[in-house]
Amino acid sequence: MASHQLAGSSLGFRFSGVGSYLPAEIVTNDDLAEAMDSSDHWIRERTGIGQRHVGGTTSELATEAARAAMKRANVGPDEIDQLLLATTSPDYICPGTAPAVAEALGLDCGALDIQAACSGWVYGLVHANGLLLQGMERILVVGAEALDRITDYTDRGTGILFGNGAGAAVVERDPSGEGQLLSFDLGAAGEFVHILYAEHGDVLQMDGKEVFRQAVKAILRSANNALDRADLSVGEIDLVIPHQANIRIVESAWKKLGFSMEQTGMRLEETGNTSAASIPLVLDKMLDEGRLKSGDNVMFLGFGAGMTWATTIHRWAGESR
Repeated sequence: MASHQLAGSSLGFRFSGVGSYLPAEIVTNDDLAEAMDSSDHWIRERTGIGQRHVGGTTSELATEAARAAMKRANVGPDEIDQLLLATTSPDYICPGTAPAVAEALGLDCGALDIQAACSGWVYGLVHANGLLLQGMERILVVGAEALDRITDYTDRGTGILFGNGAGAAVVERDPSGEGQLLSFDLGAAGEFVHILYAEHGDVLQMDGKEVFRQAVKAILRSANNALDRADLSVGEIDLVIPHQANIRIVESAWKKLGFSMEQTGMRLEETGNTSAASIPLVLDKMLDEGRLKSGDNVMFLGFGAGMTWATTIHRWAGESR
């Protein structure tokens, strides 16, 4: 288990710009009901999802979200020191997708993919913090997915869940120390690889009941670890953004943790499960809604295939709208 308390670190951690992108084509629950034994009511009741976006490649979606984040941060390509792209649906098996995104953005820096499924973007924040500690100034952390490539939209078990999208953040040193990464928790349980997976050339396969059970366990463990390391209580978290997998998973975990939905950022109804893209997609919406202010304690909580989990707690500094 990688759980660490970072409170008191001299390194400031600032979200200087956040952006997101959803492809234009939408598949509604009614659309899916024409291809499977389902209905809008049945899907909403079990998942909280009303629609999902499809179309575009991972590199295209990532590039659009990254451009939006860089514009918000008012930085050019020569000011980015590293690109970290979290994805579980890369354009190719080899090479990674990050170099193509770096090329499209005009970056001249390192670029690599992170494959931790739905936890990937939060993993990226922790790795970005490490690079900042090593002397880099500004990291672009992107989560992007083209999950329609590996989803069977006639399968009621998986087709109702997944969609495409991308979110990105420019994170940078903050000499004022106003913003901080207060704590993090990373973990993986490889014995659960086969409860959610896709073989080469095939579509996603899922044991839904076991995914639900293990996801709730991972959320409880990771959130509590991160809270303990940051010496914070549930009530001291101003905003928590969980991975947008299934509303029932969130509600079940929240009953045990004590979080309220008023503390929670959600976008599941309009996007479905966008894996590594889901948390930054919600973060962009929360900024649009004015839900973040300087000094807020913000938790990002990812969990997904692998099984992997990742939680970070930040004292917010950076963009506000």
